[in-house]
Amino acid sequence: MSAAVIAAAALGWTHAASAQGLALNRFDPAPAGDRFFGVQSPYAAGKATPHVMLLGEYANNPLVLRGPNDEKVGSVVGGQGLLHLNGSFALFDRLNFNLDLPLAVAQSGDSPRAGFESPSGADFGDIRVGVRYRILGEYYDAFQLAIGGYVWLPTASKSSMLGQGEVRGMPQVIVGGRTDRVVWAAAAGPEIRGSHDFGGVAQGTMVKVGAGVGFLLDDARNLQVGPEVNVALTPRDIQKRTTNAEALLGVRYRFLRDFEAGIGAGPGLTSGVGTPDFRAVAMLAYTPEVPHVFDRDGDGIADEVDACPNEAGVASEDPARNGCPLPPDRDGDGVLDSVDACPDDAGIASEDPEKNGCPDRDGDGVIDKIDACPDEAGVESDDPAKHGCPPPPDRDEDGVPDDVDACPDLKGVATEDPATNGCPPDTDGDGIRDDVDACPNEKGKPNDDPEKNGCPVAVRVTETQIEILQQVQFDTGKATIKKVSDPLLDEVAGVLKDHPEITKLEVQGHTDNRGSASLNRKLSQQRADSVRAALVKRGIGEDRLVSKGYGPDAPIADNKTATGRQQNRRVQFVILEKAPKGESDAK
Repeated sequence: MSAAVIAAAALGWTHAASAQGLALNRFDPAPAGDRFFGVQSPYAAGKATPHVMLLGEYANNPLVLRGPNDEKVGSVVGGQGLLHLNGSFALFDRLNFNLDLPLAVAQSGDSPRAGFESPSGADFGDIRVGVRYRILGEYYDAFQLAIGGYVWLPTASKSSMLGQGEVRGMPQVIVGGRTDRVVWAAAAGPEIRGSHDFGGVAQGTMVKVGAGVGFLLDDARNLQVGPEVNVALTPRDIQKRTTNAEALLGVRYRFLRDFEAGIGAGPGLTSGVGTPDFRAVAMLAYTPEVPHVFDRDGDGIADEVDACPNEAGVASEDPARNGCPLPPDRDGDGVLDSVDACPDDAGIASEDPEKNGCPDRDGDGVIDKIDACPDEAGVESDDPAKHGCPPPPDRDEDGVPDDVDACPDLKGVATEDPATNGCPPDTDGDGIRDDVDACPNEKGKPNDDPEKNGCPVAVRVTETQIEILQQVQFDTGKATIKKVSDPLLDEVAGVLKDHPEITKLEVQGHTDNRGSASLNRKLSQQRADSVRAALVKRGIGEDRLVSKGYGPDAPIADNKTATGRQQNRRVQFVILEKAPKGESDAK
């Protein structure tokens, strides 16, 4: 099966064969981290992961010279041993970069004729760089697809049979995959190289095809055994001497998790240039494997943490539900049927169990099925015909609808009287509404003057006293109250009844300074007593009233004038004690 160079030397072929050089080796080591020795795999094993491999290969009789009758003349290359330092870098689980540095550590031959000098000694081969891109499939998928290729740089000497002094390239389409017990790969593409003849045999661009299958024999899937085949054709002149085919049976074993060792051997199957009688390979590699995440139901949640590994589900923080299907939700509104008050109508979530999951188009909190106005935001109502409908107009926003508001433009209060419903209140109860009452907290009487309307005519309450705007009139020199003052005292009594918080009131009598001071004090006491008695007679409790005569001792005006003396002759009502409103039942 060795390569044939037939009768070329006998016909006058010269040493030009050696001068041209020849990239004899037809074995292309797969990148570090791949599944086979000479067939690329389609994956990129890692997100940013290095793989390093040292691979040795030996080819026996890859180039033999034969005569016209196929008799062996001699071995141009009887043995060729190479050592490859091969490194890969996988990026993003998709890109794989590769560099192969070949070193011929042993080459031998018997230089059978002039012009066929055999190489010897160690020498560098052509450096190879490669890249591939995974298009389809993940590391553990049964089918994967990638594109890629190699470029060889002319770093070898021509005399070494390791290169021909030119750049070579090979684009490839790569397929492959992995099942539980089987791995496989296939790659095909043209190796583009310069055309020439070597000993009468056409050399140049070749179409290369490789395929391999491996069986994972042990439970841990670390032991791989299987064949691979590589074929190369020179389309320029297809014949047995331009056809290369060889097979390997390989064994690979992963140990210490990230390390792999392997050996393989197999025969050459044709007599093409570069095909050996047999080839042997051995390798040792550091190659981290991509962790296998089992996901039987394909829901993206690993079986080891999937509480329902045989049913596609969703992620959950609850380990007991992680990876399990969601409970039923017929209307797809995100509210589970078990708590959905309207399981067949898409709605919205609500804290109210009777509304949870029910539709509410206008968003007013009244679900559509009981909303009398489902497209207008409204308010709740005990009347089903108005439930969920907008409230009637209320211009002054006092809560009384305009249609029953007696004062629709004035904010007021609700009453049972249609004539006052929605109108401002009458706080002091004097019949004059607060909005026109100049004294809304004191009972008063109507007055054409807006500043006096609703204000008391004769009596006004302050923090310290009950002021009277008229004087209590007495008979001259006596304590007898004139009838003309009855309305005034009636009003004072009314004020005391309206202000039960006034628990102690001092009725004071005062005089001017004319006459005897002692007589004036006596008269002022008598007059204060008379007024106190008049108030008691009008229903004011005796315990709320005290009386005291001050005579001329507390004037409020100048006694030198008649007007001043008139002002000093007076009765005053001074508040001594007050209780908080609501805490007194005084009369």
